[in-house]
Amino acid sequence: MQGGPMRQLAETKEEKAKNSRQVVGRMVGLLRPYWGWMAAAMGLVLISAAAQGAGPVLIGRAVDTLIVEKDLTGLAWTMVALAGVYFLNMVAFRYQVYFMARAGMQLLTDLRQRVFDKLQGLSLQYLESKAAGDLMSRLVNDIDALNSFFSQALAQMIGALFSLVGIGVAMMLLNWQLGLAVLVMVPVLLWTTKVFTQWARRAFRRTRETLGDVSADLQEELSAVKVAQAFNRTDRNVQRFAERNAANRDANVNATAVTSAFSPAMDVLSTLDLALVVAMGGVLAIRGVVTPGTVVAFIQYVQNFFRPIQTVAQMWTTAQSALAAAERVFDLLDLPVTVEDAPDAVELTDVRGEVVFEHVSFGYDREEMVLQDVSFRVAPGQTFAIVGPTGAGKTTLVSLLARFYDPDEGRVLVDGLDVRRAAQRSLRRKMGIVTQEPFLFSGTVMDNLRYGRLEASDEEVMAAAKVANADEFIRKLPNGYQTEVGERGKLLSQGQRQLISIARAVLADPRILILDEATASIDTRTEVMIQQALNRLLQGRTSFVIAHRLSTIRNADQLLVIQDGALVEQGTHEALLRENGLYAELYRRQFGSVGEPAALQTVTGD
Repeated sequence: MQGGPMRQLAETKEEKAKNSRQVVGRMVGLLRPYWGWMAAAMGLVLISAAAQGAGPVLIGRAVDTLIVEKDLTGLAWTMVALAGVYFLNMVAFRYQVYFMARAGMQLLTDLRQRVFDKLQGLSLQYLESKAAGDLMSRLVNDIDALNSFFSQALAQMIGALFSLVGIGVAMMLLNWQLGLAVLVMVPVLLWTTKVFTQWARRAFRRTRETLGDVSADLQEELSAVKVAQAFNRTDRNVQRFAERNAANRDANVNATAVTSAFSPAMDVLSTLDLALVVAMGGVLAIRGVVTPGTVVAFIQYVQNFFRPIQTVAQMWTTAQSALAAAERVFDLLDLPVTVEDAPDAVELTDVRGEVVFEHVSFGYDREEMVLQDVSFRVAPGQTFAIVGPTGAGKTTLVSLLARFYDPDEGRVLVDGLDVRRAAQRSLRRKMGIVTQEPFLFSGTVMDNLRYGRLEASDEEVMAAAKVANADEFIRKLPNGYQTEVGERGKLLSQGQRQLISIARAVLADPRILILDEATASIDTRTEVMIQQALNRLLQGRTSFVIAHRLSTIRNADQLLVIQDGALVEQGTHEALLRENGLYAELYRRQFGSVGEPAALQTVTGD
């Protein structure tokens, strides 16, 4: 599209990691709609924690009262009880993971839908300033990172935290002195966790950013592989992709180095704590303060106490990656929508097609205005052609009419109503747009023709194709109207795609029509067919035609000549030639004189 540089709405890559509590709080808030599944999981977590606290008590009892007294029957029943406790723990753990996974998968489905809905509603100004691959990375890669966390890691981490609490309570009830000996490492543990959290957040934020770069580069290069081959740029593109791929590798290696150091740190702390408990327990047992079974139970408690911490360590990579991914997703969801319906938006129903621009000024960047104080009126049913040098602001002008952007100054009115007060859906329902590069979607020819009017019958679709001169070539395709067109319509020629896009506009039956260089990339024979189709399409509609080929617009009711964002001339073809201004100069550049060659008259159908 034409226009100046885009406003700097994109986030900087070196943005600092946000407050962990805020991000975690929002992640927890996402689970609120699924409180039923979460409640079931939390109940099972409590059962699992209780079972883990009871196990060492039974082992200690077996040592103190059953083995010493040689009570084989009591020992057998204790072992049965111990097996039952461990079985209960296994079942509770299995189903807590299941319920958390159910909640997590539903959450991720809803979140992915929210992100997609957000992308559909964001202004073109933002979308055109961002790489498509990076946006896709947020929808796919970042959501996948959250999926791994919510469906797997979260259940294990919550279970581990409850186990810590349960074990701590059981230890204090059994013997507060040895319990304190085990818990003495908790402050060191919390400090170590805080340090690793800060390092890991920064590291994983970088991995998500570099992955977005890789996705953006991949999307761009796949789309432009033909151009790259034509200009012998494939080697350079491979090198550039290798550099970005290596940057992502280095970021992941750095993040892994941080998280991999966390588990050994926990092992060191657990070993030190075990040595402290054994030494202190031995002294207390010798003094008769505790029994040998109690010491054995606390040795088991130390192992059980640090096992949940090791579980957290193993899930640490997933958790930190999810936090970094959540930041990027929330950044996107928090973006303001710059073009949105007013609270009292009006639904447009019967549109006559009067269009008025009143002192309209607009710039993608406030420092450089693309349009400056443009004013004109188009009566219903008139055809206005917009001409001017490349970059003059022609496409920007019609984009304001379709309300892809809002003017910085002035008003754009349709039937006397400011388009900012009209509901966007109803406004665009009354418009048809045919661009220089027609975009077709994967699916059949019939699917693409119906794109703007899903309820149309097959007969209506075929009638529209006939008006657009597309019916003949469509019927010659392998499966006619049910022929698959491929991604972006790549199985069809440029001219065929353009004829289908015109038929799509015919079927939508718009009151206001915008043709943006609709014949610029077409061969002469196809242009004749397209021009005939466009002439039929223009009948009875308010139309805006942007064209560099001036032969195609000389019969327009009015011509608007734009230069450097300003409306410098307005009038009919003949009147502007007599004025001998910018339009006459552009015309002479194409034809060498003010007289149009006969060959060109044939092309335009005259």
